[in-house]
Amino acid sequence: MDKNRFPPTVMAAIFLLIFGALGFLFYRAIGANDLSAQSASADPEFGQQVRAYLLENPTVLREVITKLQVTEKMETESRQKRLMSELKSEIQNDGYSHVAGNPDGDVTIVEFFDYRCGYCKKVYPDLMKVVEDDGNIRLVLKEFPILGDASVLGSRAVMAAQLQGKYMEFHNALMELRGNITETRLMALASQMDIDGEKLAADMKSEDITNKIRRTYDLAQALGISGTPAFVIGGKLTPGAVPAERLKQLVAQVREQAANSATN
Repeated sequence: MDKNRFPPTVMAAIFLLIFGALGFLFYRAIGANDLSAQSASADPEFGQQVRAYLLENPTVLREVITKLQVTEKMETESRQKRLMSELKSEIQNDGYSHVAGNPDGDVTIVEFFDYRCGYCKKVYPDLMKVVEDDGNIRLVLKEFPILGDASVLGSRAVMAAQLQGKYMEFHNALMELRGNITETRLMALASQMDIDGEKLAADMKSEDITNKIRRTYDLAQALGISGTPAFVIGGKLTPGAVPAERLKQLVAQVREQAANSATN
């Protein structure tokens, strides 16, 4: 979003606050006792009063915008924290998203990803290395195909392969795949992994997989996730291709917070 533009809610709040404040100043200027008598004649002049005030005090707008941005950020963070708590079970234990790493790990990383997302592919080796080297991270992989029909096709294939115990093999293959995802390429990969192609094709069309993908869409929408990759670590949303060192820092912070809570 253009940094010089603001959401309609912010702009509305700006004008309400400014006009409210200036209205109060105007009220004081004409005298509270004379307000009812003078309001009718003063109303046409109010716009000019506001304009004159802003021209004489242009920094007021900047101060108001800054204050509103801080307030909106705090409100967004508070709302997101509440949602993370309310939806914790759906985020971490939906019953169908594949769990990699250590299923009993003390820290859970949840990734929303798309098989056609270049950033997802870029971060994938680092993500898996962090999980493997740590040994105590529980990684929840959320199929979130948002980059077109080929993305959906890829997710359907991997979720169908999960029914044959081949999720990670297929997942790794698609993360390493370059070029477009097609049924021909998917079936070729299935054959290399000793996957039953006919069963895979049938399961890919199942309503159950459709419903699971839809649930993930709904969850992402509730959390305000619109792009990939997006990570949820320690109840906080971290969008984008997070480098390995940052992932380690976030994991360490979760453990530190858990340790502090245990001692308090």
